[in-house]
Amino acid sequence: MEWVNPSDAVSAIKSFDRVFIHGGVATPQILVKAMVERALELRDVEIVHLHTEGDASYVDPKYSTSFHTNALFVGGNVRQAVANGQADYIPVFLSEVPGLFRKKILPLDIALVQVSPPDKHGYCSLGVSVDVASAAVHTAVTVIAQVNPHMPRTHGDGLIHISQIRYAIESNDPIPEMHQHELTEIELTIGKHCAELIDDGATLQTGIGAIPDAVLSSLTSHKNLGVHTEMFSDGIISLIERGVINGSRKRVHPGKIVSGFVMGTRQLYDFIDDNPLISMLDIEYVNDTAVIRRNPKVTAINSAIEVDLTGQVCADSVGTRLYSGVGGQMDFIRGASLSDGGKPIIALPSRTQKGESRIVAFLKQGAGVVTTRAHVHYVVTEHGVAYLYGKNLRERARALINISHPDDREMLEKTAHERFKIIPD
Repeated sequence: MEWVNPSDAVSAIKSFDRVFIHGGVATPQILVKAMVERALELRDVEIVHLHTEGDASYVDPKYSTSFHTNALFVGGNVRQAVANGQADYIPVFLSEVPGLFRKKILPLDIALVQVSPPDKHGYCSLGVSVDVASAAVHTAVTVIAQVNPHMPRTHGDGLIHISQIRYAIESNDPIPEMHQHELTEIELTIGKHCAELIDDGATLQTGIGAIPDAVLSSLTSHKNLGVHTEMFSDGIISLIERGVINGSRKRVHPGKIVSGFVMGTRQLYDFIDDNPLISMLDIEYVNDTAVIRRNPKVTAINSAIEVDLTGQVCADSVGTRLYSGVGGQMDFIRGASLSDGGKPIIALPSRTQKGESRIVAFLKQGAGVVTTRAHVHYVVTEHGVAYLYGKNLRERARALINISHPDDREMLEKTAHERFKIIPD
């Protein structure tokens, strides 16, 4: 490992290279900025990454001959570029992204990552984001690292020896924080409905955001819960301290919290730092349905943009406009359904902030089906729970109309009658 300045570090990037950028709150902003500053020297560099935080100026139209982004998940900083055709999106299950690197479907020339300082044995840690970054650093021809003492050192698959790093730069920037906003009454009600479906001894998969936070806030009276999830945030800390989450009933990594990445506040980053309770593992393993299903009562709680009356779930786009990505929703929906006593849950408010129904007669034209109607079991809104598994199309439509916003039910019933010959109650 050679210590250099940022411009020298990114001098390893050549025209026509494929460059991986570490995702989430681990995005190495100093290296990204230095790479963009070389734009006039470069041509047709392909950028691949999941959701990243911070600046993504490489998607600016003025750099279109220098960089082209193939996003594996569409975050807010590249969303407009994808919509404008300045960047592209690769739909793929999160569990299969490492395989794209390992099988040389997307062979990597460069990996830009952010790591903790090396320990006495020469090992750095990928810290808050092991997920697909582990596969990236072990398959890329050249690894360039932003070494930051603020990056927590985590246990699991995120260790990388200094011998694997070609160039390193020093950084002392705080890791970006994601703060919880005050939960609304609708979010709290959805959280309570979901919590009522969670059995003692269940293994949880939740993400980041208002509804996961609302669910976790409603679990204080539960017992012996475990966590096996692609990501988590601050909400689990208090449940661990209360003893609600102890992992005692898990069959895979009992007693451990298994995850691929985290996003939250400094309290969370300090909590996971050198904490043997936390296992940050390769997402190919974490999100493998064969692994997920081995735990008991896996309860997977995922969100959606809209759900149609047959149970089709759109979670990555608003019509043709890409909003996020396939991610790990299907990995865990399927894994939970195969788990003994498992419960796959789709949770969403009944309406958008603009007052449009999110339980819809038909998905918007161009909308992507992330979770098929054959995979859906539970759909939850603030108006209740619809259990769809084993139900025919007419029964599904009735159940979903019953949890839609009351002001939207007449319209949905009319459509259901025309499509399924359902007579309103």
